[in-house]
Amino acid sequence: MGKGNVMSEIFDGSPPVKGAHLRRELSVWEALGISVALMAPSAAVNINPQATAGTVGRAVPLAFTLATVGVLLIAYTFVRLCQRFHHAGSVYGFVGATLGARAGVVAGWALLGTYTLFGVTTVSAAGIFGSTFLDSVGMWTHQPSWSGFLIGAIALVGVFSLAIAPVRGTTRFLLAVEGTTVALIVVVAVVILIRLATGSAPQNHAVDLSVFTAPPGTGVSAVFLGVVFGFLSFAGFEAAATLGEETRKPRRDIPRAILGTAIFGGLYFVFVTAVAMMGFGADDKGVAAFSGSGSLLGDLGSRYVAGWVGEAITIGAAISAFSCALACVVGATRLLFALARDGVGFSPFRPDSASSGVM
Repeated sequence: MGKGNVMSEIFDGSPPVKGAHLRRELSVWEALGISVALMAPSAAVNINPQATAGTVGRAVPLAFTLATVGVLLIAYTFVRLCQRFHHAGSVYGFVGATLGARAGVVAGWALLGTYTLFGVTTVSAAGIFGSTFLDSVGMWTHQPSWSGFLIGAIALVGVFSLAIAPVRGTTRFLLAVEGTTVALIVVVAVVILIRLATGSAPQNHAVDLSVFTAPPGTGVSAVFLGVVFGFLSFAGFEAAATLGEETRKPRRDIPRAILGTAIFGGLYFVFVTAVAMMGFGADDKGVAAFSGSGSLLGDLGSRYVAGWVGEAITIGAAISAFSCALACVVGATRLLFALARDGVGFSPFRPDSASSGVM
């Protein structure tokens, strides 16, 4: 398991390798930034609920409500662990402290792989959203099949350019970018809800609370399959845990960041998916349109507000996916650092006794 006891000194504030430490300079808002960005609520709410509709029909908000309950239980576990431990390896450190070093190493490598693959996926999503935006505004029409890959590659260069900058500026950038797009989506959702409530919605759509009930004939197994897709939308809410060695007051601020992200995500996803489903219509035709949408709030923004709103949300989703990829890199590097420091990662990344103030 590497040199010495892998979990020997990581929880008392001193690193296992002398001098190998991270700077404590982050506030709760900067810790919040990485969790919100990695969850990518702007991109997630535009592309994930469609899969849920395929299993539960109009009851997408119900599935997200149930998913929120499950996520809050997981968040509570993270909160309790973060109140006691603070470690750059996140679940690597937590599982290692509670279930043993071997289990911790497996958990650490699994999360590192998740962040790495998720980062690649979200860069691809940024490329797809970006190419869609360029086509919709007429800047690049009749695109070749590889256009999304090209924009994704450009986004990847941007991700690594920002990832090597000091983490404090990166986390502030993540929170600002994601917060702006989320605010736009919420405003659009409120406008749609007002039009639904006042009878001025297209096709005579109206507020319909049946979206919180499963259609007749929908089995419990189908509902919980939809909940799985709801869970995927919360992926990354725990990312603040990787900043445990860089936050000034980790036992207070990291739990707040994780729990705050989970609560915000639940309220946001349930509200926006409910409005979106009512906006498309809770009947079979509306559910089919909902399921076939490439960008839920982008399509609704164009239909209910103005064409430019849909385009703004589409580019916002692209930026959200970019921010998610950046957050994945930030989280993955912390995990890689923690694993290498304890001798269970790649040896070239292992800090020596002369290093200090890394990252």
